[in-house]
Amino acid sequence: MIVITIPLRFTEIYMIKISIITVVYNNKLITDAIKSVLNQNYKNVEYIVIDGGSNDGTLEIVKAYGKSINKLVSEPDHGIYDAINKGIKIATGDVIGILNSDDFFSNNNVLTNITQEFDTDENIEALYADVAFVDRFDTNNVLRYYSSKRFRPWMFRFGFQPAHPTFYVRKDVFGKLGYYRTDLGIAGDFELLIRFLQKGKLRYKYINKQLVTMRIGGVSTSGLSSIKKLNSEIKLALKLNGIYSNNLFIYSKYFIKWWGFIFKK
Repeated sequence: MIVITIPLRFTEIYMIKISIITVVYNNKLITDAIKSVLNQNYKNVEYIVIDGGSNDGTLEIVKAYGKSINKLVSEPDHGIYDAINKGIKIATGDVIGILNSDDFFSNNNVLTNITQEFDTDENIEALYADVAFVDRFDTNNVLRYYSSKRFRPWMFRFGFQPAHPTFYVRKDVFGKLGYYRTDLGIAGDFELLIRFLQKGKLRYKYINKQLVTMRIGGVSTSGLSSIKKLNSEIKLALKLNGIYSNNLFIYSKYFIKWWGFIFKK
C-alpha cells in the first residue's frame, strides 16, 4: 500500500489533533465533503482520503486539492469498512472521525465543538450528536432529522444506534476494542457501536447539535433490498455481541423513525 503523506501544519493553540477519514469509490460528490473539512475553523486536522480505485474521475478531483489532503491512499479494497480500517491505521490524530463521501459538515465550527468536548473532559472517550438527511442533489431540502439525544445502549436490541457519522472516538480505543468488522457489508458501524458503547462500556457524551448533513441514497439508505440486508446484519451484529433480539424488535423501530420525517429542524 502506497501512502502519499503531506506534512501537517501545526498550530500550538490547537492541542488536540483530530483525524478525519473519508472513504470513496466513484463518487464525484466528494467535493462537498472535502470542502467542508477544509473550511473548518479548527486547523489541527489530519485529513485522510481512502479511495477504492475510482475510475470515473473521482480520484482526479481529490488530487486537485493537493497538499490540503494530508494522506491519500488509492487501491482496491474489500468494502467500506476495510477502507475505513486502512484510514484508522495510518491516522496519527488523538481523535478519529469518519466523514462519508456523500456527507458534509453542517457548519464550519463542527470540529471546534468536538475537540472542545474532548479537551474539557479527559475522561470522555467518545461522543456523538445529530444529523440531518437531505435530498441527494438539493441539499437545502431536509427530508429527515435524526436526533441521538434519547439514545440509550439498551436500544441497540431494537436496531437503534446513535448517528454514526457524528461518532468521534479517541484513537487508542481501537487498539483496545478492535476495528470495524469487514464481514458486515452495511452494519459494520452498528456492530462497532455496540462493541464500543455497550460491551466496551466507553465513557461517552451526547452533543445537542447537528454536526453532519447526510445525502439520502448512500450504502445503507438506498431501497428496500438494502433495508432488508441491513436489518439482517443488525440481527447478526447483536448476536455476535451476546445481545438477544428478533425481527419483531428490529423492525419495530420504523414505527418510531417516521417522527424524524415530520419534526425536522
